[in-house]
Amino acid sequence: MRFLFEKDTWQEIYDSIRKNKGRTAITIFGAFWGILLLVGLLGAAKGIENSFNSMFGDFATNSVFMTGSRTSMPFKGFQEGRQINLRLGDVDKIRSEIDGVQFVVPRNATGGQVIHGLKTGNFTVFGDFPLLDEVQKKNLIEGRFINQNDINENKKICIISEGVYKELYDKNEQSIGTYIKISGINYIVVGVYKTSRFEGKNNIHIPFSTFKLVYNKGDKFSWMVVTGKKEFDIVQVEADVKLLLKNLHKIHPEDNRAFRGFNLGKEISKVTDFLTGLKALTWIVGVATLIAGVFAIGNILLITVKERTKEIGIRRALGATPNKVRQQIILESLFLTLLAGSLGIIAGGGVLMLIDKFDLLVNPTVDIPIVLIAYSVLVILGTLIGFIPAYMATVVKPIDALREE
Repeated sequence: MRFLFEKDTWQEIYDSIRKNKGRTAITIFGAFWGILLLVGLLGAAKGIENSFNSMFGDFATNSVFMTGSRTSMPFKGFQEGRQINLRLGDVDKIRSEIDGVQFVVPRNATGGQVIHGLKTGNFTVFGDFPLLDEVQKKNLIEGRFINQNDINENKKICIISEGVYKELYDKNEQSIGTYIKISGINYIVVGVYKTSRFEGKNNIHIPFSTFKLVYNKGDKFSWMVVTGKKEFDIVQVEADVKLLLKNLHKIHPEDNRAFRGFNLGKEISKVTDFLTGLKALTWIVGVATLIAGVFAIGNILLITVKERTKEIGIRRALGATPNKVRQQIILESLFLTLLAGSLGIIAGGGVLMLIDKFDLLVNPTVDIPIVLIAYSVLVILGTLIGFIPAYMATVVKPIDALREE
């Protein structure tokens, strides 16, 4: 190993690179591009995953959103086109009769003019239960969310989003404990939260019971969120819930228009499968490009050895052992591989930083162990490929090499 620390060893590598700058650049480009591609694509895949997750915030991913619509088929004396209204009794039935259900959260919503001081705005007002915080965890900036006491006492309290705060309050103005007027009724602000991309930015939440009284909803509600247990298929849970609701509301079993909804768990499963395939494809393309780059290094070194045949012959004639020549060629291969890998990682990191800076994706990163594994594989392959030109350099007899023109 002493030859690694000899000045002549590195001087020879430097001279070889300096004399053939263009060829050196071509030599390392394949490996450089391979690791750049691997780091860039893996980081982009992670960024896509983070972007998708941030879109839904802390919403329970195994959820279904469901609302009543109009029937499309007559059934049991009812004509088609009948409006289906969800009721609180439906919630109790779903909770008690569908095994795969974890939470059922009824919700109401309406638009309303909101006033605070001299500032006004039109925002979406939701009537909610405390259970919503279990399904969609609120990222509270200050204060609290709705609690059961608010429901029991029909309190006129509200939780506002950060967007509402910015429109109705001055910067750094205290909001907790202040009043805002929603559709002519005063509510005290008890919480401010930051919304996710999945939510609207200008939302206000009041207790479900208060909403029911103020807007005369009775036991009706706009829609509900049904969250399935982890061990159950959310698609099957949705089908079971719809079948139960059809029985409760006397709807034809084959009527698929009576209820509208969105199965978040199903859509997330599609995205997850896509990301898994993308990562697998990234590894295949990246590793294949790395291998191709390493072989390119080996091929260029073979050409280099051919061009340096006379030089090698002189060294052999002056006493250089085959092992010494072999080590020199392998070290050159290793150095070029390390250089290509390092530049590729730096360039890949730079690309991901630019993507993050321009907010194209959310936090596109690659785990350090993955980068180290890819780098190690590149170095190992670069070392092994160096044995081929090294062997070719040592099989040439000195006398034959000296005769080369």
